[in-house]
Amino acid sequence: MTAAQGSDHDVLGDDYDMIVVGAGTAGCILAARLSEDPAARVLLVEAGPPDTASPVTPTAAWPTLSGSELDWAFTTEPQAQTNGHVHDIPRGKVVGGSGTINAMAFVRGDRSDFDGWAYAGCTGWDYASVLPYFKRSETSVFAAKDPEHRGDSGPLRPAPSAISGKLHPLSEAYLEGAQQAGYPLTDDLNGAQLRGASSHDLLIVEGKRQTTGSAYLDPALSRPNLTVLTGALVTSLVLNGDRCAGVDLVADGVARRVQSRHTVLAAGAIGSPQLLMLSGIGPAEALRAAGVAVRHDVPGVGQNLQDHVMLGGLTAQAATPPPPPSANIGEVTLFADSEPGRVSCDLQLVFIHAPFANPWQQVPRPGYTFAIGHMRPASRGVLSLRSGDPAAQPRLDYGYLTEPSDVRALISGVRQALEISTMAAFAPWRAAPHPLLGADDSAIQAFIREAARTYSHSCGTCRMGVDSRSVVDPRLRVHGMEGLWVADSSVMPTIVSANANAATVMIAEKASDMIKADWL
Repeated sequence: MTAAQGSDHDVLGDDYDMIVVGAGTAGCILAARLSEDPAARVLLVEAGPPDTASPVTPTAAWPTLSGSELDWAFTTEPQAQTNGHVHDIPRGKVVGGSGTINAMAFVRGDRSDFDGWAYAGCTGWDYASVLPYFKRSETSVFAAKDPEHRGDSGPLRPAPSAISGKLHPLSEAYLEGAQQAGYPLTDDLNGAQLRGASSHDLLIVEGKRQTTGSAYLDPALSRPNLTVLTGALVTSLVLNGDRCAGVDLVADGVARRVQSRHTVLAAGAIGSPQLLMLSGIGPAEALRAAGVAVRHDVPGVGQNLQDHVMLGGLTAQAATPPPPPSANIGEVTLFADSEPGRVSCDLQLVFIHAPFANPWQQVPRPGYTFAIGHMRPASRGVLSLRSGDPAAQPRLDYGYLTEPSDVRALISGVRQALEISTMAAFAPWRAAPHPLLGADDSAIQAFIREAARTYSHSCGTCRMGVDSRSVVDPRLRVHGMEGLWVADSSVMPTIVSANANAATVMIAEKASDMIKADWL
């Protein structure tokens, strides 16, 4: 290595056609797809370690990964509408990213999510246009009977626990109870319609977690044109005027500069906007306040922060200790409406056959939990820098429950879950009626403010669009910059109405084609 003239960084001896920043859900796909061209020299940079850690293997142990060495361990600002609580925001710091520490659910969202993106100006992101990329990513057990919606030759192998006939007895009780309460059952929530109760797709293959790291990246590692650098924190983008020419990073305590013709950020809804702002790309006033020199005023960077709120602590006392946990301890779910007449669902009632709560909540043991997710939140937040120090965590203010409509929807979700809990299917398990049964709205609202927590679906902070507040255009190019893309959950204009992992996979698949077309 030789030092670059006029720089205090070492320069890696070779330059690259493409640098992908972040080996998470999106980054692993991008590196694998972009390196399919043997003439393209691709570098994938990841701050965390390789995915060789044994804690990720036991599928029911995913809650223990939060706060571990594989987690960035972000936290929010105190949230006024959740009684001032500070919430943990788990994000994977490991090859495979958050897909390596999450609950492995693989649900795409409603078709109206993507049609809404296109209606707002994101041409090419309507449901009909993104469906081929969902299909390309997977080999589905439903492909033979539903080839219109499901793929049969992709790297990922999502499947529900019910296919194997190994549903936990409490999961079976939940599906039966939902049906007794009048909800439809569906085999496949990734099929024609997102509605009803189901044993939903999980990324669990032969009893082990599957990630985009294992499915996409591992088979590509033998390619001589692909380099993976782990344990390397990217501290800034290298900007030559309005062109991104590489990255500065720190690896093994040594600062280095890596040159490239093109760069794509896949560091997630927190990491990607943070890196843009550290590099001087973002809202000018906010950058100056953090002590960062403004290189390119892009007002939307860090704005539009979104997340699904999930409620913990709606745990019922079990009459007898349940059998040991199976799959991911949350293998069945219900997508429902908070009020009659909705075109698409806005509630997800996940059943967890174990106690599940915030650290400050007291829940009965043994017990089982009805975890309510609000999937179409109106509340928005902001991500901003605390300083220009790349090692400092950004300020995360999600604005949870600031919009009254979010609270109203969750009140409906609590009531629906409590009704299911009274069905005959739960009679063998029910020790006593839940204390909130029959409570008025004020009591349920008080519970919601204590029970609220992240669903770990952060998105929207580098919003795709065509207006002055968007960050990337519909081809995911950063406005006003050359050679720089963002391709991860941060580009979602609005949050999808399901767990965000599958949609992030789709974004990376589609992005790889668009980047190849622009680049080549």
